[in-house]
Amino acid sequence: MNTTKQSFTKSPLSVERLVESSLCLWDLPQGAQAKLINLSENTTFLIEAAGGFKAILRVHRENYHSRRAIECELAWIDALANGKVIITPPYYLGKDGHAIQDGINTGGEKTQFMVLFHFLEGCAPKEDGDLRKGFAALGEIAAKCHLHAATWEKPAPFCRLVWDVENVFGPDATWGDWRDAPGVTQDIKLVLERVERRIRKRLEIYGKSKERYDLIHADMRLANLLIDNNTIRVIDFDDCGYGWFMYDFAAAISFIEDDPHIPACKAAWLQGYQKHRILSAQDIEEIDTLVMLRRMALLAWIGSHMDATEPQALAPHFAKNTALLAQTWLSKQGITHQS
Repeated sequence: MNTTKQSFTKSPLSVERLVESSLCLWDLPQGAQAKLINLSENTTFLIEAAGGFKAILRVHRENYHSRRAIECELAWIDALANGKVIITPPYYLGKDGHAIQDGINTGGEKTQFMVLFHFLEGCAPKEDGDLRKGFAALGEIAAKCHLHAATWEKPAPFCRLVWDVENVFGPDATWGDWRDAPGVTQDIKLVLERVERRIRKRLEIYGKSKERYDLIHADMRLANLLIDNNTIRVIDFDDCGYGWFMYDFAAAISFIEDDPHIPACKAAWLQGYQKHRILSAQDIEEIDTLVMLRRMALLAWIGSHMDATEPQALAPHFAKNTALLAQTWLSKQGITHQS
């Protein structure tokens, strides 16, 4: 059984109590306080104290990542920063000298991994108006990360998520079965099953050669960029893992795949990307396949995360709109009948 399919096991209030009991694990300024700022795959808190101290505490969702997997994430963050590839968030070591801490609940028991990151100044680009500049920056950053991943000697064992067909569609899919998502009617199911078969065929032919498949960020959206005085910092490597390089564009347009500005954003992303890394015609051709793979993964994510506010807000129309995107994708390939 894939434990990542489990619902959130703790309420925000219980996680807040966990954090209050665990701040003693770091050498923080006296009087440091935690404020909940986001509940998604993980729970994120802003830590503040007198004198302007700020930090970001990430409380990992139970059963999502192993300790070793988090160590591998931090290793890549360090390698990217040390190699001056991109600017990534530094993190604090606990009093015991380790980056990953076991949160302590009010009963004194250790539970849930925690990492305390430095607070980075900056704001995410606005996701309205002309997005081309932001997507050009995303493309450049993705290319730099991919070039690094292809040559970096990863620490063994290197344990991270995998974003391939089997881990999106298989019986132990990371985010569950898209068929279980709200709004997946019988008609929508028939359309999306055709799409799944087509994705499987195309990506099997595309393959996983080292030129197109390795370690990726897997959530490189505008929301995960912080810009301050023209300096760009990249955050939230929690989903980084193995996948097709072009999946990073698919992730960049998560939830907005049907926005009419996406073709222009795609062109800007490719222009930025190819300043650093040239793509083959096949790489570019399969981008839309990977957009559909990602969209199907997000549909499954909504179905397995209905205890969080963002999936609840997205759920009413997401399956229907996914089917519309799917039909457009199929028709562009000349597929208008059962295949």
